[in-house]
Amino acid sequence: MRILMIVENLPLPFDRRVWQEAGALHEAGHQVCIICPKTTDYPNHFEEIDGVFIYRHPLPFEASGAMGYILEYGTALFWEFVLAWRIFFSKGFDVVHICNPPDLLFLVAAPFKLLGRKVVFDHHDINPELFEAKFEKRGLLYRLVCCFERLTFMTADISIATNESYRAIAIERGRMPADKVYIVRSGPKLDRLKILPPVSRWKSGRSYLVGYVGVMGKQEGIEYLLEAARIIVYEMGRKDVSFALVGGGTSLDSLKAQAHSLGLDDFVVFTGRVSDQVLLEVLNTSDVCVNPDVANAMNDKSTMNKIMEYMALGKPIVQFDLTEGRFSAQDASLYAEHNNARDMAEKIILLLDDEKRRKTMGEYGRHRVESTLAWQYEAPKLLKAYQSCDGHEKD
Repeated sequence: MRILMIVENLPLPFDRRVWQEAGALHEAGHQVCIICPKTTDYPNHFEEIDGVFIYRHPLPFEASGAMGYILEYGTALFWEFVLAWRIFFSKGFDVVHICNPPDLLFLVAAPFKLLGRKVVFDHHDINPELFEAKFEKRGLLYRLVCCFERLTFMTADISIATNESYRAIAIERGRMPADKVYIVRSGPKLDRLKILPPVSRWKSGRSYLVGYVGVMGKQEGIEYLLEAARIIVYEMGRKDVSFALVGGGTSLDSLKAQAHSLGLDDFVVFTGRVSDQVLLEVLNTSDVCVNPDVANAMNDKSTMNKIMEYMALGKPIVQFDLTEGRFSAQDASLYAEHNNARDMAEKIILLLDDEKRRKTMGEYGRHRVESTLAWQYEAPKLLKAYQSCDGHEKD
């Protein structure tokens, strides 16, 4: 088959899940083209990487408010329409693979469905819950988001869910037939996440390092992690612990300001978005890794890539007790009370002071990835989902 993948929120190959999917499809003999945004890190309008054709479009800003999202999505949709038709006439495609957020890409896919092309919905985020987490309210825009989600499921021939919770939403809320919803988890690739010697400079001369990797956004709960760091350093008197936070996002500047106001400038390092090499340095040096995602309806049902990356590197985890987070990590993690920074701080220190327990938990997590959760177990599930896209028409 000839496949067009459309991704709006991240460039490729930075989006790890989509890039792994594209690689698996290409290796299976399919032609893969991708439309995604252009960024300073990925500035080329067109690239061919490992046999995958990547078309990037301008995206002049990253939205942070309701009006900003409207402008961002409008700009992205315009370029996605233009590039999709350009690819249709130049290379052709049999399947349009749309990846949310947002749930607007059905608008790009719908004309091609009318021309006999199949539509695959890769369900990355549950956007009604994401909207509520970001804006802490419902209303007209919330109902509109719910409508867009429903229209996306209506347009799709099959849906790919990242976990059981998302599959249930596709069936119950999206009204997709159960046999048209496939679970493909975002399993890590072990050839990328390599266990390496620690790099001592990340500890800033201290005994321990607590590591975090992920988006610096509102629903990621970094404010709870910073409050936990303040408790550890100043209330518990643990001046032997450093914190390294890897990632970029719209909240990065405000989080740096919060760390400064808490007196944590000497204890917390924000790296921003970095290369894989730096990310691996930080995580391999970390004694404990954290996932402070806010306990809400969206995060409770979502599988976080960071958790499985921590496990792949054999790191013990502390996180809030969320349904899919517990399913992924199981005994590789300790679970703090919902949105309780003090409980998170106490559990971090509990692990830092127990080397044997850290080692046991890390080994458990690594084995779980190697035996169950790695991408090598998920790629065949993706290919099986695509086998159901038969009867496609060609140009």
